[in-house]
Amino acid sequence: MKWIFLAGLMLTGVAQAATLKIATLAPEGSSWMREMRAAGAAIATKTEKRVDLKFFPGGVMGSGDTVLRKIKLGQLNGGAFTTTELASVNPDVQAYGIPFSFETLDDVKRVRATIDPLIKDGFQESGMTIAGLTGGGFIYLMGTRPIGTQAELRATKVWVPEGDTIGRIAWEVAGVNPVQLALSDIYTSLQTGLIETVGNTTTGAVAFQWTTKVKYMVDLPVAYTIGLLALDNKALGKLSDVDRATVVAEIDAAFVKLESINVADDTKTRGTIEKEGVQIVAPSAEEARAWREIGSKTRARLRQDGIVSAAVLDAIEGAAR
Repeated sequence: MKWIFLAGLMLTGVAQAATLKIATLAPEGSSWMREMRAAGAAIATKTEKRVDLKFFPGGVMGSGDTVLRKIKLGQLNGGAFTTTELASVNPDVQAYGIPFSFETLDDVKRVRATIDPLIKDGFQESGMTIAGLTGGGFIYLMGTRPIGTQAELRATKVWVPEGDTIGRIAWEVAGVNPVQLALSDIYTSLQTGLIETVGNTTTGAVAFQWTTKVKYMVDLPVAYTIGLLALDNKALGKLSDVDRATVVAEIDAAFVKLESINVADDTKTRGTIEKEGVQIVAPSAEEARAWREIGSKTRARLRQDGIVSAAVLDAIEGAAR
C-alpha cells in the first residue's frame, strides 16, 4: 500500500507539470533567446519544475498571424510579437508606433509609464497576458537617395510593412504612396530599386544588411519599436497563482535586461553605419516641425477613425507635453 501511495503522489506531480510552448522569430544564439532561456531556467527552479518553457525559435512556427492561430487552437501557448502582429488582438498596441510622437528616450519612458498598463489591460480583456514588454529602439528613415526633406522623400519609393495600418495612414497624411512589402523582401527590393526609402532601427538595419544598400539616414526619430511576449490566459489559468506570478515576473525581468541591451546595441550600431559610409543627415528645424505635424495629423486620423482608443491617445498627448 505504501508503494501505491508513493506512486500516486509521483503521478500527481507529473500531471500537474505544465509546459508553455512559445514561438519567436528570434534565432537561436541571439540575445533574446539567451535571456529567455535564462528566464526559463529560473522559472523551472522556482516552481520546482512544475512549469517548463519550451521555445520554438527562428520562425519555425510561422508568421505572427500563424502563431496567433496556433495559440487559439492550443497548439502553442504564447509567442513573441511586434505591435503590428498583435494589432488584431488589441488595436491600442499600435500606439507605440505612431510616427513623430517621441523625440527622446526620456519622452518614451514618460509616456510608457502611462500607457503600458492601459495596453496590458486591453490584452487581458482579449484573453492574453503580456508577460514581457521591451523597447526595441527608435526607427529612422534610411534611403538610397537623399531624403533630408519631405520633398526629397516624396520623390522616392517608400516602404511600409504589410499590415502596418498606422504607417500607411502616416504616409497618406505625408502625401506619399508607399509600397507594401514583407520584411523578408526588403534587402532584395533595395537592391533592385523597387523601394528606395525604408525605416528601421540602426541595429535592425545592420542585422538585415540594409546598410550595405542605403546611403542616407535622417537623424530624426520616426517611431519607437516595442516587442512583446504574449501568453494565452487559458494556459496560464492551469497554473497555480504562485507559479503564474513567477512566470510573468521572470519573463518581465528578462525583458528589462533586453531593453538595456537594445539601447547599448543602438548606440554601437549608429557608429557602425557611419563607418560603413551611411551619411547621417540632421533635418532643419523647419523640416523637423513639418515632420512632427504629420505625427499630430496622424493621431487626429486615428482618433477620428477609432483605430486607437481615445484614452491611449489622450495619455500619449498628455504625457508628451
